[in-house]
Amino acid sequence: MTIARQSRVAPIGAILARHVLPTLQRAQKLPLRISCIGTAYYEGMDDADGFDQIVAIGECPSPEDAMSIASRRVAAGDIRVGTDDMLRLRPRIIVIQDSDQGLVLAGTIRAGIVLWQQPVASDAEARHVVTEASKLRGAAFTAAGRGENASAREYRYRASQLEARLVDALWRETAAELLRMPLAA
Repeated sequence: MTIARQSRVAPIGAILARHVLPTLQRAQKLPLRISCIGTAYYEGMDDADGFDQIVAIGECPSPEDAMSIASRRVAAGDIRVGTDDMLRLRPRIIVIQDSDQGLVLAGTIRAGIVLWQQPVASDAEARHVVTEASKLRGAAFTAAGRGENASAREYRYRASQLEARLVDALWRETAAELLRMPLAA
């Protein structure tokens, strides 16, 4: 009598490697930190005369919560640089990072909405994004050297938009899954 092996049952080692260990690794990198990158400027000034600013928004126990809080704060226009009522912020990019500063998810801000960026699918795609972003940062450096601060800021912003896709390899699958969910739209 021959016993046929069922091919539908995955070996326990594969289950552990594919599902359990990554979940435990991600759990060790909590809480997640939410930040906003934008242009700060004083009321009455053109934001072209402003300066780049990173504002800490808060911490969350999960990517879903972080996305929700970030989206609510952006929609409400509730991101401030500090206590100075004359200082304004034009938010441009939301960043969610783990406790090791690995990128979990990022999105650009347009018209009070966070447009979450699709993470790179592979290391090869990540290298391509890094190359393109480096070229833009080089152009920003050149523009700043010529005193063209508004152009330099725009180049840096475009580089940051590309870099928003450079999700840490540990979080790529989770981020892609979140963006497939209707809640993320």
